[in-house]
Amino acid sequence: MPTLLVIDDEPNIAYSIETCLASDTLKVISATTAKKGIQMVRDQKPDAILCDVRLPDMSGLDAYQEIKRIDPRVPVIIITAYARTETAIEAMRTGAFEYLLKPVDFNRLQDVLKKALEMSRLNRIPALMGSEPADLSADHIVGNSLAMQDVYKAIGRLATQQVPVLILGESGTGKELVARAIYHYSQRSTKPFLAINCAALTETLLESELFGHEKGAFTGADQRRIGKFEQVNGGTIFLDEIGDMSPATQAKALRLLQQQQFERVGGNQTVETDVRIITATNRDLATLVEEGKYRRDLFYRLNGFTIHLPALRDRLDDIPLLAEHFIQLNNRDLHKSVRALTPETLACLRQHTWPGNVREFQSAIKFAMVQTTGEILTPDCLPDSCRPGAAAHARNAGGQAGAGRLDVLELAQTLLNGDENDIYDKISHAVDRVVLEEVLKHLNHNQQKAAERLGISRMTLRSKLRALGLISDKAAAGDTIEPGDKTAK
Repeated sequence: MPTLLVIDDEPNIAYSIETCLASDTLKVISATTAKKGIQMVRDQKPDAILCDVRLPDMSGLDAYQEIKRIDPRVPVIIITAYARTETAIEAMRTGAFEYLLKPVDFNRLQDVLKKALEMSRLNRIPALMGSEPADLSADHIVGNSLAMQDVYKAIGRLATQQVPVLILGESGTGKELVARAIYHYSQRSTKPFLAINCAALTETLLESELFGHEKGAFTGADQRRIGKFEQVNGGTIFLDEIGDMSPATQAKALRLLQQQQFERVGGNQTVETDVRIITATNRDLATLVEEGKYRRDLFYRLNGFTIHLPALRDRLDDIPLLAEHFIQLNNRDLHKSVRALTPETLACLRQHTWPGNVREFQSAIKFAMVQTTGEILTPDCLPDSCRPGAAAHARNAGGQAGAGRLDVLELAQTLLNGDENDIYDKISHAVDRVVLEEVLKHLNHNQQKAAERLGISRMTLRSKLRALGLISDKAAAGDTIEPGDKTAK
């Protein structure tokens, strides 16, 4: 259970916060002096801290600096009844997570605290690799297949290097876990880690979140805001869905990658920082470049050090290991005692094409464990989409080897009934797989001729083939593809 430490000399404030926030999922502790709070940071290692600016024995900002020396990764939210802009800027510039005014708006506090606890979880819970005995307190990248062994090797090579990394893979393949593994094995592992989804924010909000803004930069900007690149100085930022960045934000990101410099929105003062950037996308950046929707120079800058995450359908040998892992996790969370699954159940899981990848697989195992009344998972416990009839349909819809034809309408209905997200991307991948395999087969696997007939560049064709797991790096460097080469590296 995560712990929130409140450092405030007003007992009624601490009592109100504890009354409103303490629950079965959050423990709230408090201290009335800075020194006592600092000692509690050492002894109890809270997951987030709420610290008042004015304390009886020292300033809250001085206390924050001491806390930062003890644990630079713990998010600290500064609160005060004295709304001085200089205090807010100084707190945020030196890395405070957020700045709130008294009287505390508890709806706002809950929103900020939720984000702070998520940041703390990303910082503290390691992302482990391989099939060693599961540490249920950690997040695991599970798999022993050759494709996953290549991923582990890439993480090992890149983690200790001070270079940006681009992670490519379909939705649900575990791109954030890979980013966290790179962070935890890097030289910056004692500094903060922050994940931001570029697709979840509007252009203005994303720019403000990343780079900060000056007072009056846009409607509602009533004071200067320090951005995440300035706050997480010395740490690592993971930008998910980098393909959804606007052109203006792309330009700033390119400058940051090249010079570690940027300007706040609405400002002209150059800010310098030292942040490692890890990015990820499920989109085809090469195609976006060809269409003029993505900066070519930024693409080349990001594409220098890449990790390709295989889809689950391209590493079916990992399914037994994944099933065992998620059964252990769900036994703890659901208070179950499931021991195994039947061979028939395993066969069903192997037959499904998993358009939602590991995320969908995890949900399917959890669904089955909720449904079962015993200790063994049988096929009838699985979601309808994973049963033999639906699996066969999905296999045809996904255009796998031996499939007949793609029925886009049926595939869309299957994804909708399965409560899937990113439906457009999944259908696009299914269409690409059918079309590209057929064209290459017709042209004896000649990439140059296939690109000409398709009306796309050879680079775009190779990018699509790699994203679908139809060629390896070696094949991508040549003009032909060996039939049956489906190694995704």
